[in-house]
Amino acid sequence: MNPVWLEPQMQRLRAAFAAGRMPHALLIHEAPGAGGQWLAYWAAQLLLCTDPPHAPCGQCAACAHVRRGQHPDLMVLGLQERATQIRIEQVRDLAADLALTAHQGGYKVGLISPADDMNRFAANALLKTLEEPAPRTLLVLVASVPSRLPTTILSRCQRLRLGAPTRAQAIEWLTATQGAADWPQVLAALGDAPFVAATLDPAMVTRTALEMRQALAQLADGSLDPVGSAERWARDEPALRLRCFENWLTERIRGEFEGADRAAELRASAHRVCSGLTIKEAFEILDAVRELRSSLDVPINRSVALEALLRRMGAPRAA
Repeated sequence: MNPVWLEPQMQRLRAAFAAGRMPHALLIHEAPGAGGQWLAYWAAQLLLCTDPPHAPCGQCAACAHVRRGQHPDLMVLGLQERATQIRIEQVRDLAADLALTAHQGGYKVGLISPADDMNRFAANALLKTLEEPAPRTLLVLVASVPSRLPTTILSRCQRLRLGAPTRAQAIEWLTATQGAADWPQVLAALGDAPFVAATLDPAMVTRTALEMRQALAQLADGSLDPVGSAERWARDEPALRLRCFENWLTERIRGEFEGADRAAELRASAHRVCSGLTIKEAFEILDAVRELRSSLDVPINRSVALEALLRRMGAPRAA
């Protein structure tokens, strides 16, 4: 089942392909978990399918090879094991591959996800490929924070914006593709990020989310042991716990914003939103949660980092 919330973007790409107006570079700006990488693979199938009138047919060998990331005219770049950045050597290999003639005489496609994790050397190396694209090539960048990319790259890409689906759309898609589960509770814990939810065990998510809500309530009233909790969280699904933490904090920040005037007022004031945090403090801790979640694959002392985050969240504040 195709994600219904991506249909407008799919139709736009179909129309461009049919009219011979496919861009040479496409930036998919996704809300986290909304399906940016899924759409990138779909775009590759559109160009590489061997049944053009019905592309992407989803049935031919080419579509199947793209789906598995094994098509000879598709090159995929991502974070390598234990890496936190996409490096220049990867981009140079991609550029060299795209300069070659397609194995099947059609398009060649390069996919970079998450593109906003390229380091500046990799981004600079990519710029030459964007400035001098080979004929019949498509470069697809998937990013949730495109502001981290240089403006020279952004200006050379056609942008597709993917917002989060409605809760009903996400539940319908998850039920159809993953089977029956308590998806409303899963999405309440993770946010409307169905492609994240699809990779996790629903029962584990709901159980962990309940424990996290209880822990954050204890943190607010000063009854949580930050040392013991941090050690336990570091051993037991730290990425999932941090995602639940991030969504819990995001929902409380979002609940305080009611229009542009209200937003400006809150940012400039000492208004407290949750656990005694001001808006500024809440955003700073939210950034810290996201940074810690993104660094879990590198060698760090997780329990110490989590303890520091909990103490920061629960630090006494002046009235």
